[in-house]
Amino acid sequence: MKREDNRQTRGYEIIDTERLPIKLWLKIDQMEEGALEQARNLANLPFAFSHIAIMPDTHLGYGMPIGAILATRGVVLPNAVGVDIGCGMCSLRTSLTEVETDDLKKIMGSIRRTVPVGFNHHKTPQDEAWMPPRDGDLPVVNQEYQSALHQIGTLGGGNHFIEIQKGSDGYIWIMIHSGSRNIGFTVANHYNDGAKRMNAESGEDLSQDLAYIPETSGYFDLYWNEMNYCLEFALANRKLMMERVKEAFRGVLPGVEFADFINKPHNFAALEEHFGAEVIVHRKGATRARKGEWGMIPGSQGTRSFLVTGKGEAQSFESCSHGAGRIMSRARARKTLDLKEVVRSLDEQGILHAIRRRSDLDEAPESYKDIDEVMGNQTDLVEVQIELQPLAVIKG
Repeated sequence: MKREDNRQTRGYEIIDTERLPIKLWLKIDQMEEGALEQARNLANLPFAFSHIAIMPDTHLGYGMPIGAILATRGVVLPNAVGVDIGCGMCSLRTSLTEVETDDLKKIMGSIRRTVPVGFNHHKTPQDEAWMPPRDGDLPVVNQEYQSALHQIGTLGGGNHFIEIQKGSDGYIWIMIHSGSRNIGFTVANHYNDGAKRMNAESGEDLSQDLAYIPETSGYFDLYWNEMNYCLEFALANRKLMMERVKEAFRGVLPGVEFADFINKPHNFAALEEHFGAEVIVHRKGATRARKGEWGMIPGSQGTRSFLVTGKGEAQSFESCSHGAGRIMSRARARKTLDLKEVVRSLDEQGILHAIRRRSDLDEAPESYKDIDEVMGNQTDLVEVQIELQPLAVIKG
């Protein structure tokens, strides 16, 4: 591994021991060994292009690290997109500059009544007008469509959230993090299993969980179409939840207005041009950050989040982190963190948080990396426009 001579201005280090370089926007000793091994596997793929980019929020994933960018020629890897296709965030600015705690509690109560969380779905199908149109051959989507009518407008679990925030611009903001629910999960697993069968028939090594689908296969177009549908579904899911949040605000504070909707997925693949070639860019837990493009980088329910604009850094494939990134596994957080201390800290900050019991500790702020350090490691990738302080949080 060598350090770039201009590390202070370019922000990355290079591992040059593999077929392709690995460029890291964090110090090598800050990367867990399992995620580093996965990055090395990516760098040695015969169809990988130029280099592998690793964002400062990186941590162990399935086959590919979360917070990584892989560009390929001629193939797509379902596990390099991830099982929650189209997972991402959206933000919306309200016309409010303050919100009283009692009003905030009423708003959060209304949201909880209208937005199912965790494994819960709507009991009745939602208006089909919210669903993206089905164009082309979509066998898995068609199979899951009726179920998806009950899932659209639901938060899901894990690190998904609805958060009310106070911006450094003086306004109250809403941020939502969610994905494509079971329809995306089913599409991802279906095509990853198909890719594994295809690769096994060709004698490929499947030990790295990096099965791929070549462009020459008819299976490629099927996955591509269904992946893009899931991207649209994930956006529609966030939009419907945002509509329910807006209704909750209006129910408590009539006359409130909304503006500046921002949406950014961070689990997807796209055809893009980089370094003079058309390649398939896989972003898994990474946000596109073209020059001037708005995006979101959340911290945790006890720390700041950021609205940013991209700087279009070529070496990161015009990407940035998608959040703070886990520093502690969910199991370890539940086992080792002090529930009373975590709750006390959040209460002292005046945050209406989602930590109630030991099982919630996997989403405690202490289980995430220091967001200030993460942001400091990517000053060459994004420019902070607005800082957001958490006021109230609903977690999946």
